[in-house]
Amino acid sequence: MSLVQFDEMKQTVKQAFLNAGLAESQADICAQIHCESSCDGVFSHGLNRVARFVDYVKKGWVNIDAEPESVKSFGSIEIYDGQRGIGITNALFAVDRAMALASEHGVGIVGLRNTTHWMRGGTYGWKAVEKGYAAICWTNTESCMPAWGAKDTRVGNNPFVMAVPMQAGALVLDMAMSQYSYGKLQVTRLKGEKLPYPGGFDKDGNLTDVPGPIEESMRILPTGYWKGSGLAIMLDAMAAFLTAGSPTNEIDKIQQGSCTGASQVFMVFDPQHFGGKAFSEAMATSVAEYVNASTPAEGTREVRYPGETTQRNRANFRTNGIPVDDGVWAEIQALAKISAG
Repeated sequence: MSLVQFDEMKQTVKQAFLNAGLAESQADICAQIHCESSCDGVFSHGLNRVARFVDYVKKGWVNIDAEPESVKSFGSIEIYDGQRGIGITNALFAVDRAMALASEHGVGIVGLRNTTHWMRGGTYGWKAVEKGYAAICWTNTESCMPAWGAKDTRVGNNPFVMAVPMQAGALVLDMAMSQYSYGKLQVTRLKGEKLPYPGGFDKDGNLTDVPGPIEESMRILPTGYWKGSGLAIMLDAMAAFLTAGSPTNEIDKIQQGSCTGASQVFMVFDPQHFGGKAFSEAMATSVAEYVNASTPAEGTREVRYPGETTQRNRANFRTNGIPVDDGVWAEIQALAKISAG
């Protein structure tokens, strides 16, 4: 592992995206988001996803010339077709529209269908709370997890985000419906470590905390066992329902990488229409403080609220540099190399 400063990382990633054919503004925005994710400690959906995104662009699975197209609008709800454009810029557009609608109506709901991988889902919760809004967002995916009681993959791990602003910082939950995302499995494997708790089954049906065999079998464990499985199924159906888009079983027919053709939902709430900014932020702060005051369990030094670790990582890595896997960094540097010709 090496440490790379944010600005150096962003410039390298941006050049890799420019080499892949993205426009200047697209490359800058996408590089910023990938690097923010790694800076927040979510390496799996930051730097580690750069090469895969470039590969999808080169294969034509991501249409870098596409823009979201309006499908339907009524009151506080808008639906767009992402036209398989860049997942990050599509999702940023959607959350910005949802914030604008929320300012007018109190709540703004934007459905985005036929889009591509949004990378770290938490990005869009953080973008909302940074401007004083609360948010609930989720996406469906291709099947990558067995339903509870099954061996074969028929369910997406369908990342889900909730975010509420505080007086300083925010409560932000960013979770997949699997105990560990595939990105987390990859990061743990690259470190040569085991998972803190069993994360799935190997090909012979043995529960294991070793990430490699779980990646091979694709038998990742749903969060909360049958509860996570059921929630993943309902998030999938609701995303397709609210966008008139594709559910997981239709996304599976595309077979063009992760999340191509996905359906996403962005629900944003303006506190001015509810309890007011001061009340909302004070309430959320009190929730965080109450959780922090918990008595730590055996072997635990402190209890943190959702989003607290992210904020600590951000402060640390901005100052001291962002940890990167040397192999991943070398691959991105190669993608960023400018031809002498």
